[in-house]
Amino acid sequence: MTEYNSKHSTVRRAPYELYMAFVDMSNFKNYLPAEKQKDVEADYDSIIVNVQNFQIGAKVLERQPYSRISIVDFGQSPFAFKVDLCFDPVPNDQNATDFHIDAQADLNFMMRTMLGKKIQEGLDKIADSLAALSEGRMPEGMDPSMFHGMDDYFHGGSK
Repeated sequence: MTEYNSKHSTVRRAPYELYMAFVDMSNFKNYLPAEKQKDVEADYDSIIVNVQNFQIGAKVLERQPYSRISIVDFGQSPFAFKVDLCFDPVPNDQNATDFHIDAQADLNFMMRTMLGKKIQEGLDKIADSLAALSEGRMPEGMDPSMFHGMDDYFHGGSK
């Protein structure tokens, strides 16, 4: 398994608030623009996404309330993976979270060569984007429609 670790970003929400935004896998579908939701099936524990003739399925392996959510592949995913969403408290600031993503993927040499850098960049972009949204900024280079429900979460209180 190849390991990828996102950068750490400070998100201006308490760990329990940020955790609650991700604990229900169906929230991921709700965060997408309506035209993209047709390619996603989700419930509390799992999500299946159809992307360019590939089906990627993921399910929650473990929930550690307010600190970590572990997600693993299932179904017809093109490779095995595990992703940990980490919600660590920021010392002396109860309204902030040190957010990062730790991922492992079982990629062959060809896939690692083609996707490795993109996976790392994607994880870092997610961490940066959550921090930006929590500060009331639109993430750099992002289409606002990509944050359909997440922006509401950050500006309208926890859901």
